[in-house]
Amino acid sequence: MELDLRQCLMARSTDLSLEIEKRLCAKSLGEFMRMGWEQLHPATPFIGGWALDAMCEHLEAVSSGEIKNLLINVPPGCTKSMLVNIYWPAWEWGPLNRPSTQFISASYERGLSVQHMVRCREIMQGEWYQTRWGKNFDFKGDANMKTAYHNTFQGTRFASSVGASIVGYRGDRLIIDDPHDVHKVESDTIREDVIRWFAETLPTRKNNKDTATIVIMQRVHERDVSGFILAKELGYTHLCLPMTYDADHPYPSTHFVDPREPGELLWPERFDEETVAELRASFRAFGGSYAEAGQLEQRPSPRGGGMFQQKDFQFLDAPPRPDEIDKGCRGWDLAATEGGGSFTAGVKMARLKDGSIVILDAVRGQWRPSEVYDRIRTCAIQDGHGFVQSIPQDPGQAGKDQKRHIAAHMHGCTLHFSPESGSKVDRARPLASQAEAGNLYLVRGAWNDTFIQNACVFPRGEFLDDIDAASRAYGRLIQSRVPLLGASPRLIGG
Repeated sequence: MELDLRQCLMARSTDLSLEIEKRLCAKSLGEFMRMGWEQLHPATPFIGGWALDAMCEHLEAVSSGEIKNLLINVPPGCTKSMLVNIYWPAWEWGPLNRPSTQFISASYERGLSVQHMVRCREIMQGEWYQTRWGKNFDFKGDANMKTAYHNTFQGTRFASSVGASIVGYRGDRLIIDDPHDVHKVESDTIREDVIRWFAETLPTRKNNKDTATIVIMQRVHERDVSGFILAKELGYTHLCLPMTYDADHPYPSTHFVDPREPGELLWPERFDEETVAELRASFRAFGGSYAEAGQLEQRPSPRGGGMFQQKDFQFLDAPPRPDEIDKGCRGWDLAATEGGGSFTAGVKMARLKDGSIVILDAVRGQWRPSEVYDRIRTCAIQDGHGFVQSIPQDPGQAGKDQKRHIAAHMHGCTLHFSPESGSKVDRARPLASQAEAGNLYLVRGAWNDTFIQNACVFPRGEFLDDIDAASRAYGRLIQSRVPLLGASPRLIGG
């Protein structure tokens, strides 16, 4: 009898303990993650922190309907994928008792999304989870794959890659986890394809108007998916967690007050000063200060600027006199298509007899081809006889045809054509060196702010045309002297 009573008390104690644990987990995603951590990481201790709590609280607000669309920018290594793609879906199906919720997850590589889904299912099928929430739902045996699985309450999880078709699936939760491959983000074409998929394909996969979209990523470019969301003001709640706190960060959180003091680390329990120093060195070794600033500090360009820094620009209140100019050129960067994301830009530059470099004017616009030719001709007339118009030439026969076509519109102008060689960054380095040395001047004008803004985020900015045009002009100025204006087009090759 005494043994039976002891067993009864132990059983009641166990039941009470389970009930308390279930209630704590239902109340807090962070508590659920902490209690379920060893189910996936038996040899790794759970390390909490306010940064993790902040991410959990924002996801809880999505679950409660307080937040519809959420953007989280956080450095790598902060368990973001573990939280958003593994514990959060399991939390909604189990502790919140919402097994009908449907999830679509996408990353730059489908294998990552699949891996997260498999680990999520692993915890849900484990003894710890089944003991507490196993009665909420069962997995459908005929629809239980790595890439997609269903439960008995019509809840689904589907793994995709950014850019892929998602036909046949819709979701209540659209999770975009690291949409960009950091090794390919410098490609304008690849990056724009990602943004186009995000803007045009993903929204068609919503179940209804209440579907929530969650984007969680490290910043990798001024015009990455995060940059697109912020620039277009798409109404996302933004949680921005840089590795080091900066009160003047250009992308502060919208509904969260960072509790740190300036210079304080994000998660010292996980990333102490020595660890962060190693991370910085590693990022700089591969991607320079841009990688460090973007992926660690969530600002796609370094604090002091990009390749060009604002403090390096010198100003002139008036243009130099003609007798002070040694050589003059306006470099052009031509947009591939009319009205697209890129601009056609023309930068007028002079090398003075004392060796100084002066930018006298910059024009830019999204013009039709005929308008581009008219603008080049207008600038050539305004620039005067001493300034050559340097125009990039496409390779092959297309470039030769383009050269003849442009020249036919430019009678009386001095033109220079040459193909681009090397990357935009390589072409800009000599001009950036002049700026850093304090030898680059800008004549004050309405164009200054846009030019400097684009320069200071180069090459991670959305618009590279100004600097590409300026690089071309400078490259021409340090070559041999250019001929003056002729009665018919003077074509200078090479």
